[in-house]
Amino acid sequence: MSEDDVGDIINKYSSMIEQSIDTERPDFSIGDISADYEQFKRDMSPELSRYEKWCQSLGNVLKIKISEKDRVKIQKHLDIAHLDVSPSQTMGLAIVSLMGGLFVSILISLLIFLGTDFGFPTLFLFLASLFSMFFFYYMYTKPERLANTLRLKSSSQMVPAILYIVAYMKHTSNLERAISFTAKHLDPPLALDFKKVFWDVETGKYSTVRDSLENYLETWRDYSSEFIESFHLIESSLYEPDEARRIQVLERALTVILDGIYERMLKYSHEIRSPLTNLYMLGIVLPTLTLALLPLASTLLQGMIQTYHVFVIFNLLIPFFVFYMTNQIMLKRPGGYGETSILEKNPKYHQYKSKKPYLIALLIFLPFLILGALPFIFQFTPVPEWLGLQTDYTFSSLGMGFFGESKFFDFKTDELTGAVSGPFGIGALILSLFVPFSIAMFFSFSFSRRSRELIKARDFSKKLEEEFGSTLFQLGNRIGDGTPAEIAFAKVAESTKGMVTENFFRTVTINIQQVGMGLEEAIFNNGRGAIIYYPSTLIAISMKILIESVKKGLQVAARSLMSISEYVKNIHKINQRLRDLLADVVSDMRSNMTFLAPLLAGIVVGLASMITIILNKLQTMLGAGTDSEVAGFGVGDILEIFDLTSMIPPYFLQISIGIYLIQIVFILTGTLVTVDSGTDKLKTTFDRGKFLKFSILLYLIVAFIAIVMLAFLAEVSLKGLSG
Repeated sequence: MSEDDVGDIINKYSSMIEQSIDTERPDFSIGDISADYEQFKRDMSPELSRYEKWCQSLGNVLKIKISEKDRVKIQKHLDIAHLDVSPSQTMGLAIVSLMGGLFVSILISLLIFLGTDFGFPTLFLFLASLFSMFFFYYMYTKPERLANTLRLKSSSQMVPAILYIVAYMKHTSNLERAISFTAKHLDPPLALDFKKVFWDVETGKYSTVRDSLENYLETWRDYSSEFIESFHLIESSLYEPDEARRIQVLERALTVILDGIYERMLKYSHEIRSPLTNLYMLGIVLPTLTLALLPLASTLLQGMIQTYHVFVIFNLLIPFFVFYMTNQIMLKRPGGYGETSILEKNPKYHQYKSKKPYLIALLIFLPFLILGALPFIFQFTPVPEWLGLQTDYTFSSLGMGFFGESKFFDFKTDELTGAVSGPFGIGALILSLFVPFSIAMFFSFSFSRRSRELIKARDFSKKLEEEFGSTLFQLGNRIGDGTPAEIAFAKVAESTKGMVTENFFRTVTINIQQVGMGLEEAIFNNGRGAIIYYPSTLIAISMKILIESVKKGLQVAARSLMSISEYVKNIHKINQRLRDLLADVVSDMRSNMTFLAPLLAGIVVGLASMITIILNKLQTMLGAGTDSEVAGFGVGDILEIFDLTSMIPPYFLQISIGIYLIQIVFILTGTLVTVDSGTDKLKTTFDRGKFLKFSILLYLIVAFIAIVMLAFLAEVSLKGLSG
């Protein structure tokens, strides 16, 4: 027999063996993995693509030479975020952003100075310069934030990734095939990392997959050493000659990563208590209490503190400070625990992307915003004249005599300059509550409409996966008894009556028995496969492993399914322990944000209104009589110090507090979700809608009660004083 004949026989039977065990499936080919890597970067990472385009265009305007230390640091973040740009381009973009912001700020300031009578806008130039520096910081740290976002999302998928690799290698001891299988079926962005491992081999950066994998694992050295240790254990299993010992090493790999994650989260839950307490005191309590003193401070300083100062400080600078503090807390969060599903793969993702809820919310809540602007509509527009109404009314004329003869809106006109200030009236202050109400409910309504169906679908999937762990054990037992997989599905369907997973097994059985499909088609057929109705990564991966392992024998398939079932049970147990660890921190943050902050803010609004009422009433009494007529007090001297027209109107103070509260809910909700679940856009959107609704309604109720009660108390007290 010639060498050619021997080669033909080897090729023939090698092909038959490969087809029987299916180790060279086309969908596992490295070429497809690399193509998927490129496709993912185009389709699933638009934010990365946009930033890359900015760096490659604006970042090349200036050639920046940076120090070696900074270059290594930035390059590390770029590699983690899969950004195809250089450190000098990122620095160039940051500097161009700073210079562009400063140029525009100076240009606008000069135009205002030369084209108007307002004088040089020093405050505007200062704030614009601060914003330019913030923009520089934002662009300079963009790679770090993108890397951190992907790191948190990737790390939340570490345990499933190790689980799938271990489950695959239990029946096929081939690391490259296990990684490619996981990369093909795991959700991004960790799947992107695994695809990048093959990509680097194809492009010649590394000669073997093993070398490329070792380089990738080094990126996790400072973040998750247990992930690296688990992979090294998996690699060491390849050299174990004894099958039982090999399985034991693989199982140890999963135990190592679970224990490591638990220890890191335990340490993190203790470390963030103090920063969160400081954040609450410095970012919420102290600013809110300061707002209570602003009415008096503005009068004592004779108008040096204006309304726009309050908005700049409390609605721009302090929220930026709170955002920075929360960002530092989130950067310290260890990985390995959190939400693993990817939002873009949800069948109802179009609802999340839809802009229709915003339009509906605008139509519903715009009238409330207009209602909040009624004091200015009555004062500065001809609308009251068209309707035959006065520009202002007293409370007694409206049938609310217990508030005395005070005006409802109460604008003040300076007799010398004719300048109008206000409104200072209780009616205007109550109407101003509709401004934060309309803004908060606009976001709450639209966020809830966008996310509620997706949240329901996710909760259903989680409930399904919890049940699926036990049903997998049943399926493994049936197959282990020698029952063919097709018949085992029918038996499990009968034994799971009343459970969520019953219909999954029943659908597979119907497709096999009535439609005549094979097992793989019955599960994964694009038209009527059972997996269509149960969009769960765990179920999909488990069924893929079943199909792969059943080709090597029923006992292999049974062991694989029972191992997955045991791992799912352990992972669920660890997740519950981690949730218990974070429960105190999460509940404290939630109560501070949704209860204490609105309660404190509402009381402060009431106090500000009471101070305004007292000064307004004293000024009215002074105009009606002499100092001696007011219980012997020198009211005139007092009112020369406390000039009402120089005071910040409580109308604007309340709006500033309300908007500040909305900003705090936005920022702290993002932090709360990140601490509890990692990077999760869907939960962040849903929780913002829920917490905004609860917080703003509590704030408005408390503020309304405080305004009315303290105003009535002020009126009664001053009547006794003058009587």
